[in-house]
Amino acid sequence: MEKDIDLVLLVDDNDTDNFISKRIIEITKFAQRVEVRNSGKSALQYLEQHQDDPSNLPDIIFLDINMPIVDGFVFLFEFELFPEEVKKKCNIVILSSSNNKRDIARIVDNDHVIKFVTKPLTESSLQEVREIYRQEATNQQ
Repeated sequence: MEKDIDLVLLVDDNDTDNFISKRIIEITKFAQRVEVRNSGKSALQYLEQHQDDPSNLPDIIFLDINMPIVDGFVFLFEFELFPEEVKKKCNIVILSSSNNKRDIARIVDNDHVIKFVTKPLTESSLQEVREIYRQEATNQQ
C-alpha cells in the first residue's frame, strides 16, 4: 500500500521561496496540507506544540540551510532532542540554494535527512521525494 503525504512543513526565511514552494506542492497535489514557518525557531515550536498529536506532525519537512539565528544545522541538532515518535514521522528534505559542498556533505549524513533538493522545488524533484518517502515508509513497516 502506498502511503500518501498528508502534511508538509516548509521552513524558509524567504517568503518568495515559501510562496513558490507552497504553490508547486498545491498544484502537483504533493500533499493534502502545507504549513509554512519562516524561521527554524518557529518550526521547532510548531513541532513542540504538536509532538503529542501525530495527525498534526508533518510527514515531510522541507528545510532551508541558510536562515538567521536557527539555521538548518541548529534545527537538525534540536530535532534530535524530540521523542522517537516525532523523529520517525517527520522526514527531512533539505531545500537549499546553497551548493557549498561541505554544507551538503555535513547535512546529508544526518539520519533524518532523506534528500537534498536545490531550489526551486519542481514537479520532478517532488516526484523523487515522494518515491523516497514511500520507500522509507515501507522500510519502517
